[in-house]
Amino acid sequence: MNPQGIPAGAPCWIDLMTSDMARSQEFYAALFGWSYETGDAEKYGGYTMAFKDGKTVAGLMQSQEDGDGYPDMWSTYLRVDNIEATMDAAKNAGAIAYMEPMDVPEQGKMAMIGDPGGASIGMWEFGGHTGFQAHEEAGAAAWHELHSKDYAAVVDFYKDVFGLQTSVMSDSPEFRYTNLVDGDKELAGIMDAAAFLPDEVPSSWQIYFQTDDVDATIAKALTLGATIINDAEDSPYGRIAGLTDCTGAMFKLVQPLD
Repeated sequence: MNPQGIPAGAPCWIDLMTSDMARSQEFYAALFGWSYETGDAEKYGGYTMAFKDGKTVAGLMQSQEDGDGYPDMWSTYLRVDNIEATMDAAKNAGAIAYMEPMDVPEQGKMAMIGDPGGASIGMWEFGGHTGFQAHEEAGAAAWHELHSKDYAAVVDFYKDVFGLQTSVMSDSPEFRYTNLVDGDKELAGIMDAAAFLPDEVPSSWQIYFQTDDVDATIAKALTLGATIINDAEDSPYGRIAGLTDCTGAMFKLVQPLD
């Protein structure tokens, strides 16, 4: 475990790849009250840490100018104890290495893979940086959810590669959903999205940010350049909505049940 109590295999960090660092910082500062600190340019390439009330909450990274075609997007990272061994296990289980394990000076090791369903997911081995300090509170990430077109394969993949337990929440033709769990703590969810994701939309991990008032947060986000993707609706887990931010990165909002 670690100071934040994040078990191996659990989401431990999120970051945003953005084509416009300044606009993205302004957007999330206005929406969630984030403040920022940019690391040493030579050592960390301008990687920026975001804070909520003084606690680390996310990272932001400027995308390359060479037009590599990657859209602006949020990424989730899972905590691993041995990133090289986990990468080997992931490849053997059908993953593609998007970025081989690399050292981040004094902070830890990172890597990025595409899972067997085609969704990208990061891995982080703790060093000086031990994940987000703010989680499941207003203005911070609260839930991480994989929408996959290859549901059965990816449930087995995350269970086997990351050593996680699973708990089936629903298994009907209309709604298949499995939680990744550590004991009785739910860490993340996997949804069978094959029936509703269009052909051109790939499987992906979605990040839910917590808010005290979804509808007010949406109204604020729209004034900052956001677009609504999924209108706010009530669910058994609270009021939820889906948006894209000012540069097109997708994210979700959740207002927990009282």
